Amino acid sequence: MQNKENVYRLAYSYVQNSEDALDVVQDSIQKALATNNLKDSGALKSWFYRIVVNTSLDFLRRRKKVKVVDDHTLQRHSAGREDHYKDFDLYEALNKLSPDYRTVIVLRFLEDLKIEEVAEVLDLNVNTVKTRIYRALKILRIQLENIEGVNQNG
Repeated sequence: MQNKENVYRLAYSYVQNSEDALDVVQDSIQKALATNNLKDSGALKSWFYRIVVNTSLDFLRRRKKVKVVDDHTLQRHSAGREDHYKDFDLYEALNKLSPDYRTVIVLRFLEDLKIEEVAEVLDLNVNTVKTRIYRALKILRIQLENIEGVNQNG
């Protein structure tokens, strides 16, 4: 499968656990093969991303957002050779966003989709996507400034 790392990363951005992300990807593949309602083969990527996003959201609803941290993630965030605090703050702020806002940020900036592709994946109007991105970035900026202020004063 082409872009398997991107699909896994997209699922992981929602479920925050490597095993669960693999389950989401596997479930998404099964759903894609079962439905097979793709009308335009040129839209394969956005069609499958939509399935991954919806499957991830379904998974979170079932799990009620209980996060289990796997050993790999725990080691990555524990004391080590490199300082990951800057990225950690960003991911922490990103995880605090509502799913609607987090989804557009992940697809636009982490998966590097164009705004039109994000709209297609989420089945939204382009202007709705632009508005959500604008609001999400504003919230992220405020959250990161607050974290930075706490870190400087603390």
